Amino acid sequence: MSSLLAVLRRSGAGGWRRAFASLEVRNFRLFWVGQVVSLVGTWAQLTGQSWLVVSDLRGSPLALGTITMLQFLPVLLFSLVAGVVVDRVSKRVFLVGTQVAALAQALALGVLASTGHVALWHVGLLAFCLGMVNAFDSPARQAFIPELVGRELLPNAVALNSIIFNLARIVGPMVAGISIAVVGTASTFFINAATFLPVIAGLLMMRSGELLPAPPAQSAPLWQQVQEGLRYALETPPVFRVMLLMAFIGTFGYNFSVVLPLLARYVLGVQSLGFGGLSAAMGVGSILAALALAYRRQAGEGELLLGAVAFGALLVLLGASHWLLLTVVVLVLLGFAGVVFTTTANTRLQLLSPPHLRGRVLSLYVLLFLGSTPIGGQLLGLTADKLGVQVAVVAFGMIALLGVGLGFFHRGAVTASDRLPADN
Repeated sequence: MSSLLAVLRRSGAGGWRRAFASLEVRNFRLFWVGQVVSLVGTWAQLTGQSWLVVSDLRGSPLALGTITMLQFLPVLLFSLVAGVVVDRVSKRVFLVGTQVAALAQALALGVLASTGHVALWHVGLLAFCLGMVNAFDSPARQAFIPELVGRELLPNAVALNSIIFNLARIVGPMVAGISIAVVGTASTFFINAATFLPVIAGLLMMRSGELLPAPPAQSAPLWQQVQEGLRYALETPPVFRVMLLMAFIGTFGYNFSVVLPLLARYVLGVQSLGFGGLSAAMGVGSILAALALAYRRQAGEGELLLGAVAFGALLVLLGASHWLLLTVVVLVLLGFAGVVFTTTANTRLQLLSPPHLRGRVLSLYVLLFLGSTPIGGQLLGLTADKLGVQVAVVAFGMIALLGVGLGFFHRGAVTASDRLPADN
């Protein structure tokens, strides 16, 4: 605890140093560096997996879509149960287990691919296994951050995690592309397996005395504890508004990347290089937003709603744009708004949730953010097929804005009810 107080005193100074204040905490620094390496490997494997299905195994777009669905389906099915488990266990020990399981999954896929014995059903089964690991690992990782840095540095730490996620989203596919060209597709899976080692080492090297562990949840039937977390989320207005916004934006907003290649090819008329530039533009905006949030270290509801409104409006503009330069600008701003929304949402949930419920609340967040991917992606694909790509993106942007409108309405209704005099 004394080391955390010293960091807080030092981070009070101005300048960009305050944007990286959490990295002065040794345990968080070990965790963060491990995540930097691991997330690059994760994105490299995702790229390699898609290439393996489409190119090496001559799979159809339907096969690729099915495997993507299998990878996210466990998050939809098991996230709420995972939240209960996370609230019951030591998160550091639990994370060592999930990292070992993910390492084994990547290693198995690498061995199958390198020996020429891999088939589509192998990829699908292992994608489902990875989804199971992620369903439990994601809420555990999120809930572990307050135990590393404490409440005061939490907004900064969440924003720094967002930086590495978005950097990895750019660097990982580049690593995969080079590795596939030089060595072969299987190399991406071996690379990913190796990147889990720094994470495991960092977790084992942490100083237990400097952690701030949450009290474990009391023993009770599983479903009763799931209900306790859901009840808290539904009956706590600021938490409910975060979940409401994430339900709409997670389902109807964040899946626009499904049709981004179609917008690039058939609306803007650019080839693979241009598509890469569009993806990079969004990554630039995301990193700039994460840096700004890390510096400010705030997570108010105003920032949350502003980010949500901007994201929905920019998504509508993205669908309506026919000009490459405008689309690039919109994607930079879209990346910025998206990170403002998700990072603020994550931070607010962690600050608002009691420590013994944090895993369950964050598991619901993961469910709405990642678990909605199979549903939203499929709906967007069907809408684009029937009505056209641009119409689909505009329509989904409008639905996202509808969700934001409901959030404003709920906020106003709760505020008005609080002002009413109590009944005698």
